[in-house]
Amino acid sequence: MCPLPYYFLGGVIVKDKIAALVDSEISNLNVFVFDAFIDVEEGKKRINIVLDSEEVIDLNRITDASRIINKILDNSDLIEDDIYEVDIYSREKGE
Repeated sequence: MCPLPYYFLGGVIVKDKIAALVDSEISNLNVFVFDAFIDVEEGKKRINIVLDSEEVIDLNRITDASRIINKILDNSDLIEDDIYEVDIYSREKGE
């Protein structure tokens, strides 16, 4: 894994770009983008999207949010050609 994650994509902070695209679409699930960054593992770039909520996020909401987010990202020009994966998960409570 790359020691420092990439926080910029096209000169803009990744979290800001992702949140601007998806927060309004996932708000009905009571989740929002807490963080987003790019890291490199085994030479492949991956976008990590960390979701948060005022309540515990169960697996069904992660799945629903992932479907929405992936569809939005597929239809946007945000994903660069050299990014191979999108990993969406919830923030651990208590952090």
